[in-house]
Amino acid sequence: MTETDQVVQLTPGPEAHKPEPVIHVTPKAIAKIRQAFEKQGVTGALRLGVLGGGCSGLSYQFKFDTKERPTDKVFEFDGVKVVVDPKSLLYLHGMTLDYKESLMQSGFVFENPNAQKSCGCGTSFSS
Repeated sequence: MTETDQVVQLTPGPEAHKPEPVIHVTPKAIAKIRQAFEKQGVTGALRLGVLGGGCSGLSYQFKFDTKERPTDKVFEFDGVKVVVDPKSLLYLHGMTLDYKESLMQSGFVFENPNAQKSCGCGTSFSS
């Protein structure tokens, strides 16, 4: 290396170290979750999970949880905590939780790329 050669070492900024979340929650869903917590007067996290059963073999679990378990994966979206157990995370990886409103119905919608088949109710799937 000559005197005119320079070695430049780039260090990634803090945002480069933030891992991409493996689940996503839309701003509309975040607002509805926050509203539900306030209405129920509870604190803690929203637990997302997968249980055996339902029309298509597996069903989504969606409930308030006052504390996390040691093995939970914890996500935070604009101050709202979402927790997922490791086994459920296998089925929910890449999922987006949204909230949709229409003239016919409104509610939370699971957009799950791992679901091979879903039933009409939207709360059951198979992988």
